[in-house]
Amino acid sequence: MAPMTTPGEEMHALVERLYPLCRSITGDGVRATLDIVGEYVPLRVHEVPTGTRVLDWTVPQEWNIRDAYVADADGRRVVDFAASSLHVLGYSVPVSATMPLAELREHLHTLPDHPSWVPYRTSYYTPQWGFCLAQETLDALPDGEYEVRIDSTLADGHLTYAEHVVPGQVSDEVIVSCHICHPSLANDNLAGVAVAVSLARELAERTPYYTYRFIFAPGTIGAITWLARNAERVERVRHGLVLACAGDRGQVTYKQSRRGDAEIDRVLRHVLKVSGRPHRIQEFTPYGYDERQYCSPGFDLGVGSLGRTPYAGYPEYHTSADNPDFVSPEAMEDTLAVCREAFAVLDRNRRYVNLSPYGEPQLGRRGLYDSLGGRSDAQQAQMAMLWVLSLSDGEHSLLDVAERSGLAFDTVAAAADALRDAELIKA
Repeated sequence: MAPMTTPGEEMHALVERLYPLCRSITGDGVRATLDIVGEYVPLRVHEVPTGTRVLDWTVPQEWNIRDAYVADADGRRVVDFAASSLHVLGYSVPVSATMPLAELREHLHTLPDHPSWVPYRTSYYTPQWGFCLAQETLDALPDGEYEVRIDSTLADGHLTYAEHVVPGQVSDEVIVSCHICHPSLANDNLAGVAVAVSLARELAERTPYYTYRFIFAPGTIGAITWLARNAERVERVRHGLVLACAGDRGQVTYKQSRRGDAEIDRVLRHVLKVSGRPHRIQEFTPYGYDERQYCSPGFDLGVGSLGRTPYAGYPEYHTSADNPDFVSPEAMEDTLAVCREAFAVLDRNRRYVNLSPYGEPQLGRRGLYDSLGGRSDAQQAQMAMLWVLSLSDGEHSLLDVAERSGLAFDTVAAAADALRDAELIKA
C-alpha cells in the first residue's frame, strides 16, 4: 500500500503543477491556472471585458504570449521563454527584429547582486518589451547581432477571476483572497493558492457558521474588479484574509487590517499568541497585497493578510529562486493550520446572555463540576465557566472573555457550550 500523502505534500504538489504556467493579470495562463484549481474545488469563473470601468480603473487589454527568445548569430537561443516564463517582461508588446547587443541591452533586466537568478518584471500599463535573464548569462554574451522575437498579442479580451463558495449557516461572509497573476513564482503566490484550495476543501467537509467565499483573482486590478462588481455583497463581508507568501520557511506573519481592531485582527493575535508559534504581527500599511483594496476607506472591510516572510522580505522575492524548492510542505501545512484555528474561533465567537444573572448559579447541582472530574485542566475549565457567566451580558463575546481572562479560546468556548446545554446562558 502506498504511503498516504500529508496535506502539506498535496499542497506542494499543486504548487509544482501550477509553477510552469505563464500567468499575468489577464490571458490564457490565468484561465489554465483556474482550470487546474477547478479540479480541486468547483469554481465560478467570471470574464470581464476589456474597457469595463471598475471603480477608478479600467479593465486592460488581454495579453497572451506564445513564444519569445533572443538568438545569437548561430541561431542559438541565449534567452528562451520556453525555459521559463520569467524570461519575458510581463505584458511585452510583440517585436521581431535584429539588433546589436548594445541596443538590446536597453531591454534586458538582470540582478547583478544575484548573478545566477532571473528577475520578475512587468510593464502592465506602459507599452514596452523586454527580457529578463541572469547577469552571468548577459556577461557571457559577445558583441554582435541578435535576433529578437516576442510572439505576443495585446488585444481586447477579458480579465478572468474565479470564486468558490462554501455555504454556511448564515449568509454573512468571510472572504479568503489570493492573487493568481504571477508567473513562475512558488511562494508569491502559488503557495497562497494551494493553502486556499486545501482550506476550502476542509471547510466543505462540515457546515461552517459563516459562508466562506474564496476569491482567486489577479492582484490589484482583480480585487478592484471584484469589489466593483460586488458592491451589494460587500455589506455581508464580516471578516477576511488575504493569503500571500504562505510557503517559505520563515515564521508566520499577520498583517492587521486598516482598522487594527477588527475581529479578524483580534482572532489572529489571540490564536498566534496561545499557539506558542514564533510569529510576527505587523501594523497595516497601504502597500502590499490586496488587503489594501478591501481595506480602502470606502469599503473599510476587516481584512488582514496572512503569510510567512512578508513581501520583499526575502532575497528570492520576485526572482527565479522563488521556485518549488523554496517552499516547504511543512510551512504550507503550518499556514493552513493557523487559518483553520483562526476560522474555528470566528465560527464560535458569540455573545451570550446569562439566564441566572443574580449571584453565581449553583453549578454543582447541574452536574457541571462533576463533568470536570479527572480533567487535567479542571481548574482552567472551572475558571472559564465563571468568566463566561460573569461576562455573558450580551455585550461581551467569547473572544472578549478569552482575552480578559487569559484563557485559550477553546477552553472558553467549551465552557460556554456546557453552560448553554445547562440552560444557564443563551446566545
